[in-house]
Amino acid sequence: MKLLYHRQMNRTLYSLVGYLLLPILIIRLLVRSIKAPKYRQRIFERLGLIDSIPVPIIWIHCVSVGEFRASIALIDVLIKNYPNHRILVSSTTPTGSSAIKQHYSGEVLHLYFPFDLNFIVRRYINKIKPELCLLMETEIWPNLIHSLQKNNIPSILINARMSQKSMQKYQKFAPKLVKQTLDKLTLIAAQNQNSAQRFVDLGADNNQVIVAGNIKFDQNPAVDKTLVKQIQSLIGKRKVVVFASTHKDEEQAIMKAYLKNPFAALMLIVPRHPERFNEVFELAQKNALSVYKRSHNKLNADCQMLLGDSMGEMMAYFDLADIVFMGGSLVKTGGHNMLEPAALSKPILFGPNVFNFSEISSDLLALEASIQVQNAEDLLQTIGQLLTDDKKTKTLGKNANQYFKSKQGAVDNITKQIKLVLQP
Repeated sequence: MKLLYHRQMNRTLYSLVGYLLLPILIIRLLVRSIKAPKYRQRIFERLGLIDSIPVPIIWIHCVSVGEFRASIALIDVLIKNYPNHRILVSSTTPTGSSAIKQHYSGEVLHLYFPFDLNFIVRRYINKIKPELCLLMETEIWPNLIHSLQKNNIPSILINARMSQKSMQKYQKFAPKLVKQTLDKLTLIAAQNQNSAQRFVDLGADNNQVIVAGNIKFDQNPAVDKTLVKQIQSLIGKRKVVVFASTHKDEEQAIMKAYLKNPFAALMLIVPRHPERFNEVFELAQKNALSVYKRSHNKLNADCQMLLGDSMGEMMAYFDLADIVFMGGSLVKTGGHNMLEPAALSKPILFGPNVFNFSEISSDLLALEASIQVQNAEDLLQTIGQLLTDDKKTKTLGKNANQYFKSKQGAVDNITKQIKLVLQP
């Protein structure tokens, strides 16, 4: 649903726009590869130029790292329940690709997700011949879903979410195309009642939509204790504040606020996108901060900031943290997943822009399981207060963990629906 421009747009017009934009999409990958070389690798997979897979396939698409981490509990169940099938996990970003390979090695298959053009998705589907396609959250691709239906392949939108803002955009620009696409899905398993109702408002049939819950609550975050000990040996006994999944402009605001109001703890910043690691490191140096890279595996006692520039270590950072700030919330990105630190009983802070997690953030605030700040100055002031109030930080973390556990069960609900769909 990334190429919607006209209220009466149908799939033919959508495809025409897609064909016109295809060269630009490829050029965009090449431009991004200047900073992140992996973007230029395996472009042929995105074009559907893949080998045939001669085994029964269940295909699950996870855009990037966040969606993949959320889906691990479901993927594990699929591996266990369908031993005669191979699980294919696709992604859009190189970071997602790396996370999939690192976590599962050869236990699952992995490919990049195809561009949503008829000739590409037809070829892709003909090569993998999936028995079921599971699309995560908001991955509503008209040509792909049309081709799946045409080939009698069931498709389920799992962990489906729809914000009020997104619904209004779809209603404004392409209500006909949206309704036609939703009608072709076998099932929409929504995270919550609000999202379920919005899918119905966009044209989905009531019988086609269920509330299954949010599979992100079913995560069982694995923490590598050996890795934790290794990082702990660098940090020593200092307290740690983790700024997780930060975006452009957030780091600068955080650093400036820190210089005005420094706190007695190590600042561990983990940018959302790996291609920005060096940019953030140089930014810290420009702000005259004493900064080290995690990848260099050394730290001195005067270090103010550690840059988390090693892949696959976020859970270890969360485990070490005394306080966690979830990035993407001081800028208009919409915030990132608060549930991983909640699972580890960590006090969670986030900014004003959390529309990607509106229900979760509201619940956490209502249960006194997190604190919302309005800007970087407010954030640094709140951190300083919490670092001297162990009782409050423990209460926030405990409440967050209780909320996390109370919402589990979505994976069971979704696997029951998958079983019904795959019945012979």
